[in-house]
Formats: sequence, C-alpha cells, structure tokens
Amino acid sequence: MTERPSTLRWGIVGTGGIANRMAPMLQQATLADTAAVSSRRMSSAKEFAAAHGVPATFDDWGRMLASDAIDAVYVATPTSVREEISIAAARNGKHVLAEKPFASAESVRRIASACREHDVAFMDGTHFVHHPRTATIRDYALNRLGRPIVLDTTFQFRLDDPTNIRLRPDLEPMGAIGDAGWYNMRAITEFLPPDIALRDVTVYARRHPETGAVSSAVGMLRFDHDAVSSFNCGFESGALTMDLRLTGPDGAVYADDFVLPPPGESHFRYRKGGLGSTEQLSEAAPQPAAAAMFDDFAHAAADDSLREQWMLASERTQHLLDAVWQAATRDA
Repeated sequence: MTERPSTLRWGIVGTGGIANRMAPMLQQATLADTAAVSSRRMSSAKEFAAAHGVPATFDDWGRMLASDAIDAVYVATPTSVREEISIAAARNGKHVLAEKPFASAESVRRIASACREHDVAFMDGTHFVHHPRTATIRDYALNRLGRPIVLDTTFQFRLDDPTNIRLRPDLEPMGAIGDAGWYNMRAITEFLPPDIALRDVTVYARRHPETGAVSSAVGMLRFDHDAVSSFNCGFESGALTMDLRLTGPDGAVYADDFVLPPPGESHFRYRKGGLGSTEQLSEAAPQPAAAAMFDDFAHAAADDSLREQWMLASERTQHLLDAVWQAATRDA
C-alpha cells in the first residue's frame, strides 16, 4: 500500500558509539523523531537521552518495543542479540532498521520473514547506498561501462584498542570481515549485475595478536559470467582508505571515498581509453547519507512496494559475507 510518508517516532536500542553517532543523523533527517532509548542500565539510557534530547528512557528493550511511544526501532547492539531484538520489534508492529553485520544469512532471512509477516519495513544500517552518488555510479554501470566484470574495493582504517567491540570475537565474531568487509560485499551487491552467482572465494586473513579477532583480510570472489571482485578490509592501515574501481568493456568508474561520501559535492571519475580521457564528475547531496537513510526508511515504511529491494540487498550482502568468512576460517 502506498501512503504519504510521515515522521516516524524512533526508539534506539543501545547507547554505544554507533548509537551516539546516529542520534545526530536522526535529528538531521526530515522524517524522523527520536522518541525513546533503551539500555541495559537506566543510567546509560538517561545519559544518552540527556545528550541527544530523547524524551523517554527504558532499561528493558522489550518494554520499549511494546510501548506506543515509538513506530520504528534502530537496533544498535552487538551482532549476537540483533536478531532477537529485530524479530521482537516486528512482532510488536515496529519497523526495523538494524546495524550490520548479522549472525548469518539465515539470521537475516528470519528477520526479513518476521517483518514481512507483520507488515513492517526492514533495512540494514548501510549509509553509502542512500547517497545520490551510489545511484549515479549504478547508472554508469548499467549504461556506460558495458556489463561490469571487475570490482575492486578497499576499506581499511586503524584500530589499536584491543577492548574495542570490533576486536572482541565474543561480541563481533567476524571481526574486520564483518565490520569493514560488509562494505566490500555491499559494493558487490550494488554495482555488479544482480543475476551473477558466486562460484568460489579465496581469502587470506590476519588476526590480532592479543584478542585473536580477524584484524584484516584480502581476497577474491569469482562469479559466473566471468565477473570477479577483489577486496581488502581491516583495521591495520595508517590511513583511512575507501577505494572503489568498477571496470567493464566500455570503461571504468573510480571513487576514493565510496564508504563515506560527504554531504554537498561528492566526486567520482569515469575513464574510457587512456589516461587523458578521464572525466571528473560530481553528485550533490542535500544531507549526510546516514540522515538520508532514515528518510528513505520512512518512505519504505509508508510504501510496502519499496521494502523488498532493501530486504534482498541485506540478504545478498550477508550471503557474500558468510562465504568470505567460511573461506577465511576453512583451514583455521
């Protein structure tokens, strides 16, 4: 059913780093209002509420999900409890936006199934796909490159603190593959043809010397129709690196900040032929990609015809991530 999108009243589960970064994005969205927050400790919920102007606090996410104070929930928790909370939200008639990665592709399918059953929207918390440049690059892939056959992506940054949740296998089992590698896999979902099937995966992973978490990984995914994608992800680089190169028989597209495209003018390059034939291009964005995510979510909540594309994108991305993880740990 198509309806005019209205402002959604959001409840946030979790008060960690990502929730604190997303609260200001909710404030910048035009179709979002932060109505409640839940944490295991009421003191943490109250501290978060005071910092971000949230009116209602809970120390039990189940009570918040049952409350009439919210229409949608943003699940900003460790991976291990994400499915339980998301399904409970759907059963309470609340739309679900959940951070990524998920425990498995099966977990994503169970969440999506519950959301379909209870007629609510489901989306993962990937930001860059909501930036207008992503749609423009996708259009180039369809109409300027010929059929894309090679995608190379890198997402690397430095993370030294061994107590960080991303370096704790008990909370985030896939480490850098789940955290940074999600974006490499989502780029495949967004920019390579949707009809290609995965054939095999080769991965080399390194582990953190203290925690044993995967701290970086490089690898190659081979698909049918001769398509391939190389990826590099991790927490070991001294410089933030977010490169993307998409190549087809009729040219190539380049972006050096594909994960975090800035608001305002965002740039990319198209080349056909030699070095002198590079075309510099830009795409304007009226708001940060994360704020646009919450507005796009409001449209999906109002129009059920928009929901399936987001659910399938989450499922495919996690499917690829699972295959990478299995390859990385096959001989461990």
